[in-house]
Amino acid sequence: MKLLIIEDDAGIIKVVKLAFQIRWPEANVVSTNLGHKGVEMAETESPDLIIIDLGLPDISGFQVLESIRLFSTVPIIIITVSGDENDIVSGLELGADEYIVKPFKQLEFLARVQALVRRQQQMIEQSPISYGSLRFGPSMSKLIYKGKNISLTQTEGIILYTLMKHSGNVVTYYNLAEAVWGDYYPSADESIRVYISHLRKKIEDDPNSPKIILTKIGVGYYLSK
Repeated sequence: MKLLIIEDDAGIIKVVKLAFQIRWPEANVVSTNLGHKGVEMAETESPDLIIIDLGLPDISGFQVLESIRLFSTVPIIIITVSGDENDIVSGLELGADEYIVKPFKQLEFLARVQALVRRQQQMIEQSPISYGSLRFGPSMSKLIYKGKNISLTQTEGIILYTLMKHSGNVVTYYNLAEAVWGDYYPSADESIRVYISHLRKKIEDDPNSPKIILTKIGVGYYLSK
């Protein structure tokens, strides 16, 4: 595993490196304190996981995240002091797979990273799936729809795969949260809504009037027949 840390706090870098040495001693950890350099390294270093701080000295972590998502679907974790709901929503909308607020406990951090890595491995092992005009290859997080190749983040891929796997049935917020995070937590519903909104922007002709991913109000989502 190769980890890229884009963070200007040397203390946080040290904590993350130590956590990885404990759990994945063979991991290769590279870092930079600059956002522009981080975007460059995300492309040249081909990391398996990226950690981004929002408060960088040159550009914001949101800009870094948005730039990386133009060319990569690599799992990304935001680590920041901001627990503001608007920042969390913005991070998820731009394609973050996890959002962790500082300060955090090392065991919690490791557990969330392990869950993310485990989900990634599980998706790689899944066979391609089809539903109507949708063709999805989990191993590459590639969706083919109307002859177009659409890149999905890991979390978007898990949600769409779960909906396709249970096509014809409503998938509840609880079940979607379990598929994504392995558990359900109080703010999961809002996070799921953000990911569904982003999926609709990538797939639907009119995201405000969806015809593919439909809502069962107060329950969850399902794919149109």
